[in-house]
Amino acid sequence: MAGSKVNQKGQSDDSSIYRIPPFYYLHVLDQTSNVTRVEVGPQTYIRKDNERVILGPDKMVIVPPRHYCVIQNPVVRGDDHSIQYDAAGLVKLQHADLEIRLEQEPFPLYPGEILHLDVTLLKVVPSNTALRLQALRDFEDSNDKKVAGDEWLFEGPGTYIPRKEVVVLETVKACVIKPNQALKLRARTETRDRDGKMRFCGEEWLVRKTGAYLPGAYEEIVEIVDAYVLTEKEAVHVRATRTFQDDLGVTRKNGEEWLVKMSDTETYIPGVYEQVVGVVPITTLSNRQYCVILDPVGEDGKPQLGQKKLVKGEISFFLMPNEKLENGIQDINVMGEDEGLILRARESFLDDTIQPAVKRNPGDKWMIRGPVEYIPPTEVEAIIKRYSIPLDENEGIYVRNIKTGRVRAVCGETYMLNQDEELWPKELPSVVEDLLSGYKDPLADRGDWNKRSTAVGLAQPISQAREKTRVVTLRVPHNAAVQVYDYKEKKARVVFGPDLVMLGPDEQFTQLSLSGGKPKRPNVIRSLCLLLGPDFCTDIITVETADHARLQLQLAYNWHFEFGNKSPESATKLFSVPDFVGDLCKALASRIRGAVASVCFDDFHKNSVRIIRLAVFGQDENQKIRNQFSFPQNNLVITSVDIQSVEPVDQRTRDSLQKSVQLAIEITTQSLEATARHEAERREQEAKGRLERQKITDEVEAEHSRKELLELQASSMIVESCGQAKAEAQSRAEAQRIEGEAAVEQAKLKAEAMKIEAETELERLTQARTAEIHYLREQNRLEVLKAQEITDIETQKFKNIVDSLGSETIRSIALAGPELQVKLLQGLGIKSTLITDGMTPLNLFSTAKGLLGITSSKALEESSKGEEDT
Repeated sequence: MAGSKVNQKGQSDDSSIYRIPPFYYLHVLDQTSNVTRVEVGPQTYIRKDNERVILGPDKMVIVPPRHYCVIQNPVVRGDDHSIQYDAAGLVKLQHADLEIRLEQEPFPLYPGEILHLDVTLLKVVPSNTALRLQALRDFEDSNDKKVAGDEWLFEGPGTYIPRKEVVVLETVKACVIKPNQALKLRARTETRDRDGKMRFCGEEWLVRKTGAYLPGAYEEIVEIVDAYVLTEKEAVHVRATRTFQDDLGVTRKNGEEWLVKMSDTETYIPGVYEQVVGVVPITTLSNRQYCVILDPVGEDGKPQLGQKKLVKGEISFFLMPNEKLENGIQDINVMGEDEGLILRARESFLDDTIQPAVKRNPGDKWMIRGPVEYIPPTEVEAIIKRYSIPLDENEGIYVRNIKTGRVRAVCGETYMLNQDEELWPKELPSVVEDLLSGYKDPLADRGDWNKRSTAVGLAQPISQAREKTRVVTLRVPHNAAVQVYDYKEKKARVVFGPDLVMLGPDEQFTQLSLSGGKPKRPNVIRSLCLLLGPDFCTDIITVETADHARLQLQLAYNWHFEFGNKSPESATKLFSVPDFVGDLCKALASRIRGAVASVCFDDFHKNSVRIIRLAVFGQDENQKIRNQFSFPQNNLVITSVDIQSVEPVDQRTRDSLQKSVQLAIEITTQSLEATARHEAERREQEAKGRLERQKITDEVEAEHSRKELLELQASSMIVESCGQAKAEAQSRAEAQRIEGEAAVEQAKLKAEAMKIEAETELERLTQARTAEIHYLREQNRLEVLKAQEITDIETQKFKNIVDSLGSETIRSIALAGPELQVKLLQGLGIKSTLITDGMTPLNLFSTAKGLLGITSSKALEESSKGEEDT
């Protein structure tokens, strides 16, 4: 055994000897009795043959201060805390139980004990914090009986000592209630709050006290309620969720709504039975505004349903619950001289805005005119605001009376519609609308009838919507006429230009639909104005001669209307033919075809003008061609016919005519070419002769000019050489003269500069010496002045000292020393004779001091010091 090795745990390799260190233990099983016991160190344990070590050596459980552990199946201890054993020698255990052990000596775990929770630091509960605890079984603690399921708080600051009967549910932290805040709580079961008030399950209440609040075990935090800071411009709209009495002592019924204003409280925290609907801003009316409140709240605080209340500015107020503005904040109707307001009564009332007062019935309409300020009462409805319509002499509007239905035109005045009138839109045919809004001049835009064009110089759309309530106007140009028909009076009137046509309510323009194009086609030109001419129209017709030659003629007719003295009969006759252009062209074309059909092509080709004029105008009694042709239906007169072109329709006729024309042109061209060629040759010979003579003359002139040039070149060379030599000599002389003058000037300037420098230096030295002398003089004067002032000060000081001490005091001070010494000598009582030669001075005072000794000397010094102090 002695030679066996021991491992780190203190047991030998053969597992028979166990060295148990201090605070270690073993579990040893006696296989004979089947009992397990504990061996505690320090010791050396020798295992027997019938024993077996089942645990260890293990370290004892050490619970340091402020720690604890939990033991499962703890041992049973007696009243003296001794371990209890059964009859078989086994340790008695509290099976399925727990034991919490706090700070104590190290202890082993007995067989069956389990370290349920390792050594753990005790929980420290800080201030404003608590542990919510729950009892797992019934127990009594400090005369306080707890039933299983009870919950309570362990509030800090403190250290929580755990119990086996209690479980920690959660850590509860205090909620900080700031100023203008409240804490809303709800009871989870029937309990008492911190104020001792009984609370039922589900009941809610507010804690308004500022600071930290720790909710109870059966209290839960619903929310933190922030206060509404009330101002003069805001109020809080509140609704009651049940009948209760608020903080102001007012009983509120379920569903009641009210406002909390700044006059009630500066800050408002809604209660548990109060629901904030919203924040109501203040309604401010200026002295130029008003509003109408629907369902206003009466003096009893109840809403007056179906009623209205008129509020005029200047005022500020809050809209009460269920109140609303009818049309918001409205401005006072300020009407000028050209404005009016149409009003309608909603109910019967007495209108006292006018004198005498008028009884208004529901539905009555009337108008007030400016200048005036008007606020309609609640019984009156403002329908529309009228404005005066300024109209020039050439402007007008259509006005319809809504009672009688009569429509009239108002022109040339400023007019305001009354309460029984309205603007009447006059409808026109679409074609007339296009002609009026197309900006086309009947005279200038004749060639552009089918195009949508704009007036010259205007960058606006082709057609612009017409204001239908305005009187329709049309400017009739010069030498034109417009027919207007009144369907109510069954009369027509013709307006000659230049003039302005203004349509009445029942009048319409007579539309002209004329033929146009070449050849003429019907309904091409649409116009409202009839041009009276003189004018022309062009047409293309096809004729056939007696020898069946088909020709196409392009003719132009000059025409005009004769209307005499513009009487109504003659004026109406102008519009009797709707398409006078088509009628004109058809009538003349039939005449021309009949005349051409009776002649051959050759005759017509030679006398086409006469034939056509004769066909159009006819002959008079003298067999002469007339000058004009008239249409009696509308007084249209044709004054001339212009044949613009004559072209054969048949191709063969056209080719033959073209060949003959080409042959005549070729013959004429050849003769003209021969004549021109002869003339050109003659002119060429004459030009050649003149050219030769001119060459000879030019050569002679050139020789003369060359000779003059050589002479001039020689003269110029002589002049140039002489001038160059002279210029060089003059330049050298001038240069030398300039150099001499420059040297003299330079010497003068140098002398002058030296003189200036010397004078400047002399002046500088003179000023420096003068300044130095002045400085020394001032310094000496200041020194003398300083010495004099110091002397005066010392003199004055000594004089002041002497004056302050007085002459008697000074005399006493001067005589105090010798008198003291005399008194001291007298006090010694020495009587002797001193013989001297009469030449050597004797200091009797010093002798006296020597005689008196050291003590007397100190006394004399103290006396002298006392006299000096005096």
